[in-house]
Amino acid sequence: MRQSLFLCTAAIGTVTVSLCILTFFAIIVLNVQQMTKHWSREVQVVAYLDEVPSKKSLNALIREAEMLDEVEEVVFISRKQAYDDFRQRLGDDVILLEGLEDDFLPASLKLSLKEDHRTREGVERVVKHLRTKKTFSDFRYGQDWLERFESFVGLIKMAGLILGGFLLFATLFIVANTIKLTVYARRDELEIMALVGATSAFIKIPFLIEGAIQGAFGGLLALGFSFTLYSLFLQRGLETLLLASGVEQVVFLPQYFQIMVVVTGVLLGVLGSMFSLRKFVRI
Repeated sequence: MRQSLFLCTAAIGTVTVSLCILTFFAIIVLNVQQMTKHWSREVQVVAYLDEVPSKKSLNALIREAEMLDEVEEVVFISRKQAYDDFRQRLGDDVILLEGLEDDFLPASLKLSLKEDHRTREGVERVVKHLRTKKTFSDFRYGQDWLERFESFVGLIKMAGLILGGFLLFATLFIVANTIKLTVYARRDELEIMALVGATSAFIKIPFLIEGAIQGAFGGLLALGFSFTLYSLFLQRGLETLLLASGVEQVVFLPQYFQIMVVVTGVLLGVLGSMFSLRKFVRI
């Protein structure tokens, strides 16, 4: 590395810039996924009761609903509570309720689903079970909204996979070509080693180790630069965009993802060195 310090620095810089772009992309995708996760809490099933059963029957009904694999929590909404909630939602238009009794709205059970079951299939399984009970007169679970939500989440995942794969491939291409320059600058050294009988592994291993070290440095520098730029600019921009959508906080990469960035840098360095050496070392 000391013999071609400029090219080694260029290789580390290339890995750093490439991984910075990947890191920014990952931060945006992770925070958008947080937003969709927050929205998924709205996936609920409301089962309206034709008549409010006795307390014993109601408790049995709630326990049975809680036993379903998909259900996380069941809350009973009385007629009075439904009326109060409706009044609160009307705000300044509460005058529209004048003259109406406070029990004209039906009582209901509100079922929140577990995170893994907040899908159209999970909702339909719960509704199918509840329909077997004659106690319920109607159900509301926002089928249209649920379909649009699933389409949006699917689009986000697809875009993440395509763009992430494209960025990773482009990064590997750029890093490989940069490392190729460092190998090309030392082609005389490679030829001499081959002429004196050095084996392919003996020639390649130092370059692979060098590529791994460059990639590790690049990964660590990418994390440092990404965190600095995130703190200075990106965090504020994402907060402006996402906090209004209900996301509680904007986050940087979790710890396991930071480790993945460094490991990706090492892999890029090793793969880039391997691709570059194929042209110069044919033993």
